Amino acid sequence: MDIVGSRKITFTIAIIVILAGLLAMPINAGMGKGILDFDVEFVGGTVMEIHIGQEFDINNDIRPIVIDITGDDSPQITRIDNQGVAIKTKSIDTKTRRELFDALKEKYQLDENEALLNAEDVSATIGTEMQLKAIKALVVASILMLIYITFRFKDWKFGLSAVIPLLHDVLVVLAVYSILRVPVNNSFIAVILTILGYSINNTIVIFDRIRENKKSVSRQELKELVNQSVNQTMTRSINTTVTTLLTITVLYFLGVPSIKEFALPLIVGLIAGTYSSIFIASPVWYMLSTKKTRTAKSQA
Repeated sequence: MDIVGSRKITFTIAIIVILAGLLAMPINAGMGKGILDFDVEFVGGTVMEIHIGQEFDINNDIRPIVIDITGDDSPQITRIDNQGVAIKTKSIDTKTRRELFDALKEKYQLDENEALLNAEDVSATIGTEMQLKAIKALVVASILMLIYITFRFKDWKFGLSAVIPLLHDVLVVLAVYSILRVPVNNSFIAVILTILGYSINNTIVIFDRIRENKKSVSRQELKELVNQSVNQTMTRSINTTVTTLLTITVLYFLGVPSIKEFALPLIVGLIAGTYSSIFIASPVWYMLSTKKTRTAKSQA
């Protein structure tokens, strides 16, 4: 497979996906939904847990009632066990809570004393300071990876080519959260770190093969060198990702809603990480490695 030769196509695909996610943010904000669907861990709000005691439909029955009474256009409603529901909304007063419970009580003939399991305001557990620290941690980690890879391969182009795909992976995951309105909660940070770990691992494997082939075939052109190295490691990279995806996919289909909120962006992120390792990292290294030659020829 001509990885280097098809880089314009693969780069374009990545850019389209990222732009779709970035454009969805202001569109969602303009519709009053917020750029991302931040969970109560980020913004705080009200949590009500109600035992319905019978089958119910969240999207067709409960959600319209919650939106109408609370005025929250994007409440987070999840099942508890089989016949309970957890409703997370923006902060609402006691009167509004009462109105919401009464509406559900009337619809499902609930018991006054047993149905309402919990109703309370919760503060944001992930404050602005913690968010800034998380961003700083990602930046510092990227810089350290850049330094380490540069030192290990004795070439700054390897380091930069490994870090650039990580930015792609983060933006693709943000696109998933933005377009699909996956709630942004504590698992968001875990998803990002997991994806970065898998992505950088696949990239290092490919770069190791490039370095080995570069030593053994010194006269080989860089384009052929990159294509050969990527094709030699592609099966290994894909098999590693597929093995992990099988487990995560099972969790998504069989897990509870909170697990699904973690599994869905992780599935997309793992695919994006494998894509960037194969189709972005190596072509970027090729472009950086041939830039000096092209500059010299143009000056001559």
